[in-house]
Amino acid sequence: MPERRFHHGLIVGKFYPLQAGHSHLIRTALRACDRVTVELIGSSVESVAVATREQWIREEHPTAHVVAFVDDTPVDFASETAWDAHTAVIAGALDAPVDAVFTSDAYGEELAKRLHAAWVQVDPGRVRNPVSGTAVRADLAAHWHELAPAVRASLAARIVVLGAESTGSTTLAAALADELGTHWVPEYGRELSVTRAGGLAAPWRSDEFDLIVDRQIAMEDAALRRVPAPVLVCDTDVLATALWHERYVGAPAPRILSRAAGHRPALYVLTGDEIPFVQDGTRDGEHIRAHMQARFRAALEGQPVPWLEVRGDVATRVREALPAVHDALARALAFTAPLEGRPLEEQLALQRRAGR
Repeated sequence: MPERRFHHGLIVGKFYPLQAGHSHLIRTALRACDRVTVELIGSSVESVAVATREQWIREEHPTAHVVAFVDDTPVDFASETAWDAHTAVIAGALDAPVDAVFTSDAYGEELAKRLHAAWVQVDPGRVRNPVSGTAVRADLAAHWHELAPAVRASLAARIVVLGAESTGSTTLAAALADELGTHWVPEYGRELSVTRAGGLAAPWRSDEFDLIVDRQIAMEDAALRRVPAPVLVCDTDVLATALWHERYVGAPAPRILSRAAGHRPALYVLTGDEIPFVQDGTRDGEHIRAHMQARFRAALEGQPVPWLEVRGDVATRVREALPAVHDALARALAFTAPLEGRPLEEQLALQRRAGR
């Protein structure tokens, strides 16, 4: 904690992603300054949207003034031209001059000098917080504890288990979650089918499926903030809800299909219908199961998310699903490398390939 009191402090970074070291830096500045501006400077090659990262900072540090923008000027600390360009962008985003620049890395000394401000180095060498954005991007699971709930909710991948009635989707969702060391979200529609007015006997209304979608997504969002690993298993999802709308209302629901298209998981796992049907008092019956299973297959074939169908006992199904789950997680949890840290020639080549 610096002894001197400052009026206006500045922090700049990619926050790709926001992690404990960043938050320590921001909190240190907030304690030492009357006000703090955090400039989030992203680039077009990064795979997490600047707007998403801005939301993380605003939620985790609501008293900081956050300014977020994209700047594809290559980073080269040895280049006077690059320094001039970046300083102009950073200064131009300020609503008032700063009298302190807070960084952990040594570049802060030069930036502070160019902004006519004091440099406050926080946790040099990252001794107190031995973590960096580079380390998090390289192994998200190993650094999961370094991330705030909002960041975890954005980065964790969803694996959705679905299937027709009495195909073991709930059992498999729980077993997969246990195998992956994470949580799973149950099916809200099943709960509603019992508690709704009229219970199972009353005809379904179209708007009830909107309620199911809203509640299911809310349950997922809450769980994503608490998962102990960067994956959440879900027993059903919006696409499945759209198919059940078709079954019970008698017509497709374009609005729900549209929501499904905007809420895609990393992988679908379809549970096979080869196991015996068990009537638990809430199900239509075995006569409809084969039709609905075929409908699930057709819907999965018509969308872009990878999927597979698993059969056999629970252990066999878990074993069959795991390779696809791990492949899906490797894709979903990967970050594109930022411009910073690359040789200048490589940065410019990336920009040319991106059409800039």
